Amino acid sequence: MAQQHDVYLFGQILGTHSFLLRDGFLQPDEYAEIKDQYFLPGGETGTAATVLDSLGVSVKMDGTWIGTEVAPMLKAFYADKQVDLSSMCFTEDPGVMDYVVIAGLVRSPMGRFQTLFSTGERWWNIPKEEDIAGCKAAAVDPYFRDESLLAAELCRRNGVPFVTIDSPHDSRLHQMAAVNVVSKECVPEYYAGMAPEAVMEKMQQETDGLTIITQGGGDMLYARKGEPIHRMKPFPVTVRSTLGAGDTFKAGCVYGLMQGMQDEELVRFASACSAIAISRFPLPLNPPKLEEVKALTGN
Repeated sequence: MAQQHDVYLFGQILGTHSFLLRDGFLQPDEYAEIKDQYFLPGGETGTAATVLDSLGVSVKMDGTWIGTEVAPMLKAFYADKQVDLSSMCFTEDPGVMDYVVIAGLVRSPMGRFQTLFSTGERWWNIPKEEDIAGCKAAAVDPYFRDESLLAAELCRRNGVPFVTIDSPHDSRLHQMAAVNVVSKECVPEYYAGMAPEAVMEKMQQETDGLTIITQGGGDMLYARKGEPIHRMKPFPVTVRSTLGAGDTFKAGCVYGLMQGMQDEELVRFASACSAIAISRFPLPLNPPKLEEVKALTGN
């Protein structure tokens, strides 16, 4: 059967309750006015699917089980988009949700993910080879134990290059990925006290793929094994909300892989996607379009 989608995404898909505050971030014992609030698809994979669809890419999405409170919203949101939900599992419990309070550069997500992971039970799908074979590119979130590793192995078996995120240098995901995007939040978790350049050197030694270290508003670092470390400044924009910035960067990397972009072009494209994302709210209703990204990069 002919492949019906360009990209396969496996990972975190949930319903996000987002609250944009009017006058700065929450302060103890002080009232805060909510300017806008939404319930929309979120998670690293959910957001990436939304962005890739906006860039003109068809997607097969799989990962987190979807419950009764999230399913109607998710199905309605993707009904008119090139995002195939047919491999996803819909359950009879409420489903996975998070709650995010946002004020410009600052945000605080809340949820019950530690509780979910601590049960030892699986609440996500097992990836299927038929969903991956024939794709042009993929992305695999690292959070789902053996299933994340299986998705990566199936990508490698079928010659599908994939992007992962926040995978340490000694992980199989990092070693197999075409691109690993490491965020500033990940660096202290695994590499406390190390300079980003030192982290990059460890990363370079363990993979033939491209490693990118993002640092919020600071310079991005990127390099491959045996190369000098390259730097790139993010695009300057007025920040409205940082929610989904990293997920959008990941989507931009997937698009770059699909298009066969060279490293500098891929990082620049992903950075432009992320810059557009943080300049608006809510991101799922206003994802970056290809013509906007090209205009920002000058291509």
